[in-house]
Order: sequence, then C-alpha cells, then structure tokens
Amino acid sequence: MTIEPKLEDLLEKLKQNFDESDLKDIEKAYQFAEEKHKGKVRLTHEPYITHPLNVALILSDLNVDKITIMASLVHEVINNGDTTEEELESTFGSEITKLVKSISTINKLELPDDKESSALYLRKVLVGLAEDVRVLFIKLADRLHNMRTIWAVNPEKQKRKANETMNVLIPIAHRLGIYSIKSELEDLCLRYLKPDVYEDILKQLDASIEELEQVLEEMQDSISDILMEAGIKFHIKSRVKSVYSIYKKLSKGKKWNEIYDILALRVIVEKESDCYLAIGLIHSKFRPLAKRFKDYIAMPKENMYQSLHTGVFGIDGQIFEIQVRTHEMDEIAEKGIASHWSYKEKGTKKIQSMMEQKLEIFRNMIETYKESENVEDFATSMNTDFLGESIYVFTPKGDVIELPKGATPIDFAYRIHSRVGDTTVGAIVNDEIVPLSYELQDNDVIKINTNKNSTPSKEWLDFVKTSGAKNKIKSYFSKQDRTDYIENGKNILERELRKQKLAFNEVFSEEKLEKLYKDLKINDMEEIYLAIGSFRYTAGYIIKLTTEEKQNVTDALIEKVTKNKIEPKHNNKNDIVVGEYNDILVTLAKCCKPVKGDNIMGYITKGEGISVHKADCPNILEKRERLIDVVWSENNENDYYTDIYIETLNDKNYVSDIINKASVKNISVVSLTTNETNENTLYTLTIKVKNTTELNDFLNSLYSLAFVKKAGKK
Repeated sequence: MTIEPKLEDLLEKLKQNFDESDLKDIEKAYQFAEEKHKGKVRLTHEPYITHPLNVALILSDLNVDKITIMASLVHEVINNGDTTEEELESTFGSEITKLVKSISTINKLELPDDKESSALYLRKVLVGLAEDVRVLFIKLADRLHNMRTIWAVNPEKQKRKANETMNVLIPIAHRLGIYSIKSELEDLCLRYLKPDVYEDILKQLDASIEELEQVLEEMQDSISDILMEAGIKFHIKSRVKSVYSIYKKLSKGKKWNEIYDILALRVIVEKESDCYLAIGLIHSKFRPLAKRFKDYIAMPKENMYQSLHTGVFGIDGQIFEIQVRTHEMDEIAEKGIASHWSYKEKGTKKIQSMMEQKLEIFRNMIETYKESENVEDFATSMNTDFLGESIYVFTPKGDVIELPKGATPIDFAYRIHSRVGDTTVGAIVNDEIVPLSYELQDNDVIKINTNKNSTPSKEWLDFVKTSGAKNKIKSYFSKQDRTDYIENGKNILERELRKQKLAFNEVFSEEKLEKLYKDLKINDMEEIYLAIGSFRYTAGYIIKLTTEEKQNVTDALIEKVTKNKIEPKHNNKNDIVVGEYNDILVTLAKCCKPVKGDNIMGYITKGEGISVHKADCPNILEKRERLIDVVWSENNENDYYTDIYIETLNDKNYVSDIINKASVKNISVVSLTTNETNENTLYTLTIKVKNTTELNDFLNSLYSLAFVKKAGKK
C-alpha cells in the first residue's frame, strides 16, 4: 500500500535550503492548493492534492528555488481548481502566475498520434511556451509522478502517455541534464511500451541480483581500502545498470553476457585533482579495459556532465564500470541545469559559466523553434542542434564552445556573436589557415579573422551546420533583398503606369488601396512594391486589380490562368507551370505531398495563389469549379518531401537496415516512426526525392530486403 505524503514531509526536506520565511510561503501555497482541490480525487483514489505535493517533493531533490516549489504546488489550480489567473496573481504575484499559466497551457496539450512529426510539433510548443526553463522542471516532475501512477488508467492511454514521454519529455530532460528524472522516466516508459521486454530483463536481473550485489559489495570494499590508504576523502555509491540502459544495449544486438557495465561504482571525492589520483590508484590494482577510459572532466558532455569513466576487470573477473567525480560534478550529473539554483549563490564561477552557456544554447533553440514553421526544417534543426552529437572547441583565450558535430568556423563565429559571423573573412585552426568550410574537431583552437567592411556570403549556406548560423545569414540577405526588391518594384510599377498613361493618385486612391490591401492580405504600399520587385505579382496585374471594380483577386487569377494554354517551360523558375506566368504564388499541398511525375491539379485559393494537389487527392475532388490545369516544369530538379510506409515482420528492429538501404539509393530520410502489432511492424518515413521515378525505384528496392512484406506511398 502506498503511503500518502504529507506537507510535513516536504517541509522537512526543504529545511536545509530554505529559511522560516520561505517555508511559510511554501506552506501558504500548499494550503491554497489544498483548498482549491478539496473533494477532488485522482484515478488512483488518492486526494487530488497528493499529486502537486508529490511534484514538489520530486523537485525538492533538484534543489530548485522557492518560486519553483510554490508554483509546483499550485500548478493545477487553473485547470483543475476553478482558479482564475487574476486570483492567483493577487495571491502569489506575477512570477508564480506566469509559471502556472505556462504549465496549465502545456498540460492541455496531448500528442495526437504516434507520428514523429506530431512529437516534434508538441516538443516545439513545449519549448516555445517554456521561456522560463523552470516551467520544464515542473512539467518533468509532473510527468514523472503521473507515470509512477499511470497503472490507474486504461492500457491505450498508458501507451499514448508513455510514447509522448519518450518522444517529447525524455529528450528535454536529457538536454537539461536532469539524469535522475530521465533515468526513471525511461524505465517507466519501457515498462508500458514493451512490457514483455521489461519483464524479461527484470527476471534476468532478479535471477542473479544477490550474486551481483555481493560482488559489488566486495569491489566497493576493495576500492575503499585503496583510497583510505592514500588518504583520499571519498564516498562510494554502487548500482546495477537500469533496465532501460540494458534494453538499449540488447536492442543494438548485444547479448546479455556481452553487456560489460551492468555493475557500476561511483566514487565521489572532494577535489578535481583527487579524481585523477583515485583513477590512477584503481588502475594500479585492477587491470583497465582498453579504450574504456573517458575524461569528461576536461571535456564535459553536452548536458554539462563531468566525470572520469573507466572499465576494469575486478573481483572474480567481473567487469565493472567506475565513475569518479567531485560532489559538485555529481550534483550537476543528477540535476543538470536545475542545479544552477543550488550553486548560483555560492560563487562557483566554473559551474555558473557552464550553466549560463547551456541556458544560452537553450534560449537560442527556443528562438529557432519560434521561427521554424516547416516540420522538416524543425526536425532537422532539432536533431542537429538539440539532440545530436556535440564537439567542444576553444577560443584563443581558452573558453570552451559547444557545437554540433560537423560545425564549421562560420558556425563558431556566429556562436561568438552575430557581428563576428557577418564580418568573418578567414579562420585559423590550431595555428593553421583553414577554409571556412573546414569541419571542426574536438579540442580545436579557433581564431576568427574579421573585416568590418565584409559581409556574409550566400555560399556559406551550403556548408554551415547550425540553425542559428543559417538563420542569421538568411536574415542578413532577407533584409538586403527586401530593400532591393522594394526599390525595384517601385521602379517597375512607375514604368508600367507611364506606359499605360495612368496617374498614380488615380490608380491608387485611398479607396482602391484599401480594397487592394484587403484582397492581397497586405498592409501598405511598401509590401506592394515588394511583391512586384520579387516577381510574385506583375505591375500590370496589380493595376488591373484596381481598375476592375467588380473583379476580386480570385476572379482575376482564374481569368489570368484559364486564358492560356498550359505548356511546359524549359526556362520556368518555379516547380509548377501555370500558363505563361511566372509571378503567381504556387505551393505544394501538404495533405497529399505531390512529387514531380505525379498527375496534378491546381486549386485556386482565396487570395493565397494556387495550391497544387495530386489529381486524386480527396480534398479537391468536390471542388471542381476552382480547379485549373497545371504541369510540372521541365527545367527544375528540386527535392520533394513525401511519406511512405514499410510493413515488415515483427521479429526484430529493422531501422538500421531500412536507413542503410535508403543511403545506398541516395535517399534522404527526414523522419521515421515505428508502430508495432502482434503480427508486424509498420515503419512510416518522410523522405526527400526528386521525382516519382526515384521514389518508385526506392520502393521497389525495399522488396530485396527479406523482412519487407509491403511498401508503398501513403
């Protein structure tokens, strides 16, 4: 039977970090929440107040600040307590209200399906809302307690929540470095997503747990003797590897007896120098495994993790993973960015510096997500900047900069400052001149040469890696191009007016401009110049809209494209040809994702140009009056996104085989999701192809894989 926690349990845990005044504020938040949730019961049959109390207890282990604890206690009062934002603000102030408002919005969101694009969308919303990173601390603790009690809901919801947690929240916990929450969430997700696998690993662990624990105890005693003899102050923790960690090893093809680091010891010492001394002493008695020593103190991981790792042959020939770190490093390893609040008052500059760099990367990612409207672009930037493998390089002064693997000197320059990136003219890496496209390596020392009169080059977009650098380069040229387009559009329009012998004030009277702005969905004359200068519309077309009073934009567009016979143009600058015009806005429909070679039709939207669909797309079948003929341009060889499915046998994970086959065929896989049943596994992929020939060739090649039962375009 689960023992319900009490307020006294929370206050007792918080005593060491908070004074009496703080504890009274926290008690006030609890009492407010208790009153608002009075009479409400969770599906576990516990009083509702036990949930926010458990969330606060989880957060108390992270040493977060008072505001976070108070916000966690009242985090459900808006959604499940009939409390208004105004009441909350008058009681607790704007800071707590802002946190609760954000978490309330997040908690209303659910993953609509198990597609990766949906997970990415939700992750984007989560991060976009959580401009104060403490919102994510509360959300992670909230989800951890819900996952601990998810046995109370139906199996379908268990799987949905576990899938959402795995796709959305665990990657965020990893990036924030909160290992204590990440590790438990991983085990809980595995338990509900793959119960058979989870139980099988537990059985294998239980069968040998007494023997493993005895060997761990003997090894711990042996290492303790070595360190005490050397006069090193220390503390040792021992553990058997988590179920999920073992599952990951097994899923990569390893057999049970090939998992060498099931047994692990963590040695915590006083000083950084003691870490290296302790490792040396351990290696002097126990033979280390080749290539298993890792120095994450000198080169921290991307989530601030610092420790020395080694693998040794220990008691009874068993292989042990040993980690050695200081108390501060252990705090950061368990709590990640959350430990920032533990140390910010202690003047530990090294830790503060690391925390600020991590928070800055996090803030940069938030800005990137806000600007990204394309799912595929977002997926790419997420996997590159946020979840991908990192390298660590140095400025000439010795400051450490984290970048994604494959980053270039231009990425480094923009990470330092936008102005440095914009004015970069050269790079020196490890005292040698390198091209700006050079791929940086771990431990490189980079010096950027700048010239205040220099500007970015569009060619940089071909090789920069980080979304931050790409966005800043694009932003520079967007501003530059906008100015040029506006000036060009103004000149074109004036020439056309002179050619038609029309007066500007007559054509663009206040009344006509108001109608034009409304029809084109723009705000001012500058945007008209921009549209003409960027060749979205011709000057003649704009003038015609103002001179034909009864004709709206859609009617003009229909008339414009239906008067002309559709012929493929070899010099067309667009993917799609609509009559003899290049200036009509054309977009590919996201519902059916047409690929060059598909039979297509154009659908005339209201003021948004032409949306191109596959001819058999159900979304346009009953809208014949707005359909027009369009054809693919023969000139362009662009890439197109499309979705395919692959149905396979359900005897193992075939992701790597599918990715390898795509690589052989030079097909880019943008995203991949898996859905398992008792009989088969269905993989859904978003890929990039040039045409239907390339697509069909890839689909046909999949049948050469023995495990593929069926494959096709969605």
